Amino acid sequence: MRHLPKHLRPRWRYLAVELEGWPDASLSRGAFQREVWYAAQNLVGDVASADVDLTVLGFEFDRGRGETLVRARRGKVGVARAVLACVASVDGHPLGVRVRGVSGTVRAAEERYLNRGPGNPEERTVVVDEDARSAVARPPVVDVAGPGGFTGATELDFE
Repeated sequence: MRHLPKHLRPRWRYLAVELEGWPDASLSRGAFQREVWYAAQNLVGDVASADVDLTVLGFEFDRGRGETLVRARRGKVGVARAVLACVASVDGHPLGVRVRGVSGTVRAAEERYLNRGPGNPEERTVVVDEDARSAVARPPVVDVAGPGGFTGATELDFE
């Protein structure tokens, strides 16, 4: 079987996506891919979501921070951004999704937009209302563990 000529092959754009959740959230590529597909079907319908053809590549998520590449067809980047904005949670874990940038190749997207986040999160003990609690610091964000789950704060809240 012969390959398609270059002018007939589909052209892609790669969206570098930053993910942010609570430190105790554990997410997988498959679960995130499923939520992206559901969001696309709900936002634009079955036919248009198939036309955008969103695929998650190179998923990494650890201790509340992550990043991934999402592949979309050229000319459908606006729809892909809208779909990603509709993803609010994965497997019951709230999730913030932000597109860092768009590129024409995987390599350029990785070099320009990925692996530039702040360093590894560090565990700290903070005092809230005269009560010592554990916290995960990812500058400038600090997530404080409490009886009902995590509470988001900034480093300025503790100075």
